[in-house]
Amino acid sequence: MKAIIINEPGGPEVLKMGEHSTPKASSKEVRIKVIATALNRADTLQRKGLYPPPLGASSILGLEVAGIVDTLGDEVSHAKIGDRVCALLAGGGYAEYATVSEDLLLPIPDEMSYVQAAGVPEVFLTAYQALIYLAELQEGETILIHAGASGVGTAAIQIAKSLGVKIIVTASKGKHKLCEALGADLCIDYKSQNFETEVLKYTDGKGVNVVLDFLAASYFQQNINSMAVDGRMVMLAAMGGIKVTDLEMGKIVWKRLKIMGSTLRARSLDYKIKLTNDFKNQFWSKFTEGPFKPIIDSEYDWSDVVKAHKRMEANENAGKIILKIS
Repeated sequence: MKAIIINEPGGPEVLKMGEHSTPKASSKEVRIKVIATALNRADTLQRKGLYPPPLGASSILGLEVAGIVDTLGDEVSHAKIGDRVCALLAGGGYAEYATVSEDLLLPIPDEMSYVQAAGVPEVFLTAYQALIYLAELQEGETILIHAGASGVGTAAIQIAKSLGVKIIVTASKGKHKLCEALGADLCIDYKSQNFETEVLKYTDGKGVNVVLDFLAASYFQQNINSMAVDGRMVMLAAMGGIKVTDLEMGKIVWKRLKIMGSTLRARSLDYKIKLTNDFKNQFWSKFTEGPFKPIIDSEYDWSDVVKAHKRMEANENAGKIILKIS
């Protein structure tokens, strides 16, 4: 099969169209004829050699796909050939075919295109894990979502809004309208405003109950200062660095803060199955009945994967960048 191949770590230019062995479905897996996949920050890190795939996962980039089931493993019980599905992967999405456990399949609603569906699994499951499993976000609380216009950010806004939560986001000025349309109550331009000052002003000095963070070191102290008593912070990436040289630790103790880090890719299959089922049971109907929707920034033919990666690394996207597999 055709796939996007990396022969050596590096910049976007190392991504090349090539040949790779076609995966075979194991007994409880299905094989999907991939029609669309989506970019994630993890893809750019793996491309650079900084985020190797979990043991046993495909070395091909791509953590989610949308397509058609074309092969069934011997013990598959409910998936059928021809099913329109999308799914979370541990790798292998930038290819003509991908295999995945049938228990990770999400049915694509009739109203949703393959391009739209490819933008759902990774970001909505990541946001669901962070907000529901880890932060235990509750109705009436206030959340600060950094990178509000990112894929995970836009999913988190929608989930938080459905729970009856007040939402503050940080994003560049040009992306505020999108965040507001999804349900953000306050948008802060991180380039020209101090988010800590704005958060405390908005909350009358109380701070937020939950922080969803992707920056780590560069925002760590400000995040702590912005949190309310018994606040929870979930850190999903370290785009702002991994070392803090000057930190006031006392507030973590005095405010009884919970600080959690998490990734999804290396979680066990059983964990991912439970996460997928819980999300599907609680929220999947909102994609057909409203108001949930994947936010698609742009679409590229997969032959233009270099351009797609450059767009993501320049932080130009608002929502998901999709690769259409031709």
